Amino acid sequence: MVEKLLEIINSIKKNKFEEPVAAISPEQKLREDLNFDSFDLAELTVKIEEEFGIDIFENGLVNTVNEIYEKLQCFS
Repeated sequence: MVEKLLEIINSIKKNKFEEPVAAISPEQKLREDLNFDSFDLAELTVKIEEEFGIDIFENGLVNTVNEIYEKLQCFS
């Protein structure tokens, strides 16, 4: 799950012509640390839903990598 999420995050960064991240950690903030804007978050939602079948923003905003982990673990 962690590897796939890293792959998804780096695919979004690649589309923005940004350097990929080598690793992600639970405390990383999507906007501040990964430089995601609202379009990136929408793309992240779509890609996670395609991969895992889960809408991570169904019950409100997700701000950190850890919050994504928590949502994915609830459904795995």
